[in-house]
This record gives sequence, structure tokens and C-alpha cells, in this order.
Amino acid sequence: MGTDRSPELGDEQEGATYCARHPQVVTYLRCSRCNTPICPRCLVQTPVGARCRECGNVSRLPTFNVTPVYFARASAAALISGLAVGWFWELITPRFGFGIFFAVFIGLGVGWIISEAVSLATNRKLGLGLQLVAVTGVVIAFLFQQLLSPGNVIDLGSLIAAGVGAFFAASRLRVG
Repeated sequence: MGTDRSPELGDEQEGATYCARHPQVVTYLRCSRCNTPICPRCLVQTPVGARCRECGNVSRLPTFNVTPVYFARASAAALISGLAVGWFWELITPRFGFGIFFAVFIGLGVGWIISEAVSLATNRKLGLGLQLVAVTGVVIAFLFQQLLSPGNVIDLGSLIAAGVGAFFAASRLRVG
């Protein structure tokens, strides 16, 4: 009845070990995979718990892992599709003479075609870099369309279409 169950000085380290990488640090943490003692400085937080650096080597999801080869493929697809779309864009502009309302639909088409080309060239990968490549493809389409147009006059409809196309192309390749 009269016994004091409070821990005595020095007993608070019962069950504690020293970190495998930092032998001077007392820790109560262990790797959830290999059971190695780890301290808060060297732990790697993973979806399944705290792990040591060796076990916690988490790689990115393949959808977001864009290598330089994929960037080269995406750039080639954006260039080719941008030139083709710009050429077709100039073909339909004088015949149909679309206004600002139709410029939105033209922009959606331009953005969809170029983002789809970039997406197919990279096996449906996503990311900020691919968004920039697709927007560059839309800019190439706009510039090529303006280069082919007689008089090289930039009209408001083409600017709106390019802006909508760039926004739509980037939003299709966005992460999350």
C-alpha cells in the first residue's frame, strides 16, 4: 500500500537502446522491417511506418517517375503535334472565321491533341515537367499558325484559343 510506483532516477531508460548510426543517441524506435534501432534523425517515414535508411528506400510511383528518355519522347511529340496542329489550325481559320466563342472550342481541341500526344509518348506519365512540355507544344502550334497566316496579324480569337489550349493541356497532365 505504501509503495511508490513512480520510476526512480535512471529507470526511464529501461528498454532503450542506442541508434545504429548514431551510437551516442538513446532511442526507443526500431525499423518496422529489420528491427534495427533508429533515432528520429535517421528514420525514414514510409506508408507502413518508420524505417531505417536501408529499408526505407521508397521509390516514386512509376506514373510520376519521368526519366530523360521520356522527356525527349515528350518533347518530340509536342514539337511534331504542335506543328501539325498549327498547320491544321491555319487551314480552318480562314474558311470558318471563328469568333471568340469558337476560339474556346478550338483551344480545347488544340490542348487535348497536344496533351494526348505527350501522354501517349510517355506511356501516360504525369508531372510538372510534362505539363511544361505540353504547354510548349501549344505555343509552337500558335506560333506556327501565326507564321502561316497571311499578314501575320495576331487576332484575339487565336490568343484566346492558345491560352485555353495551354491551360487544358497542362491540366490533363497534372498530378493529383
